[in-house]
Amino acid sequence: MNVHIGINVTNLEESIAFYSKVFGERPVKNRNDYAKYLPSGLNLNFTLNVKPFVNGNQVGHFGLQVEKQEEIEHHKQRLEKLGFFTRDEKNTNCCYALQDKFWITDPDGNEWEFFFTKNDTEIIDNSICCSEEVR
Repeated sequence: MNVHIGINVTNLEESIAFYSKVFGERPVKNRNDYAKYLPSGLNLNFTLNVKPFVNGNQVGHFGLQVEKQEEIEHHKQRLEKLGFFTRDEKNTNCCYALQDKFWITDPDGNEWEFFFTKNDTEIIDNSICCSEEVR
């Protein structure tokens, strides 16, 4: 089973450039108003749909959870070399878990976190990681 995420974008070329770098591969389908990714290593069907107006982050945020601590630094360095601005959060207690993560933002304002969960906690402090004030 694959998860499907379809997001609305205002500029398909900018979004393809952004997501091709994030996923490390080009779309499997590309039309004038649509692009589809099936990123290897993720059970994800991810589509870009062109709309005249997008008011970013209507869903809160998106995330990619990695399996190993060292993968956080690998992806952070990889994306920074490609020109992305990243925002770090280390030892963040968020969503009942202690996590290391970093954030990037797509051309339409949608935020993505790459995160590693160190362990579960009984405490939630979404004011640290999920509030609009941090972003």
